[in-house]
Amino acid sequence: MAIYSISDLHLSLGTDKPMDVFGDRWKNHVQRLEQNWNQVVGNDDVVLIPGDISWGINLDEALPDFRFIESLPGMKIISKGNHDYWWSTRRKFKSFLDANGLKTISMLHNNAFRVGNYVICGSRGWIDPGDPDFNEEDRKIFSREMERLRLSLEEGKRLGGEIIVMIHYPPFDAAHRMNDFAVLMKEYDVKTCIYGHIHGRWEESWRSETLDGIRFLLVSADFLSFMPVRIA
Repeated sequence: MAIYSISDLHLSLGTDKPMDVFGDRWKNHVQRLEQNWNQVVGNDDVVLIPGDISWGINLDEALPDFRFIESLPGMKIISKGNHDYWWSTRRKFKSFLDANGLKTISMLHNNAFRVGNYVICGSRGWIDPGDPDFNEEDRKIFSREMERLRLSLEEGKRLGGEIIVMIHYPPFDAAHRMNDFAVLMKEYDVKTCIYGHIHGRWEESWRSETLDGIRFLLVSADFLSFMPVRIA
């Protein structure tokens, strides 16, 4: 069993939201993703998808996207991104999965999963407080997401194993100074953190780096040329 990751799939099979309007690198991205995924991921593997999964505004509209994900090899653990407007409670999402025969997808939301010798934790995260547009509403969301990550890490600690955190927003500022999300990960001895959200910034430093003993990996789909990356 291997653990892979890829985020920001931005699927729109149930709605009209073509991604190639954002540049040629998104042309035929669903077909490229499917081909690449089938090349590297096996049925016994796990794929972590930290957010921006479907453009659907509700679960019905997102259903074709989840059927596509279901058709791909491996078990998938998903977490929330800033564009996942379809997002719901774990209970509602589980009922949605069961009603549609979707058996390989699980939601990470205030919980954790044991995967072999690893534990998967995470939250959506939020924009860095150093952002010039950060306001009081952002502070409330930031604090809420911090609590969600803490709840997840606490459950992960109880499960035991090396912790991998999946988060949508990078847990540091543009200068790669760690923010409170990363500090919390350090408190729980996290070794690896994967994140998405970043597009169009092609500096090598965004690709893979180690800060204060934590390995950070950017796994946005376009950054990876739509090839899931193995992380464990």
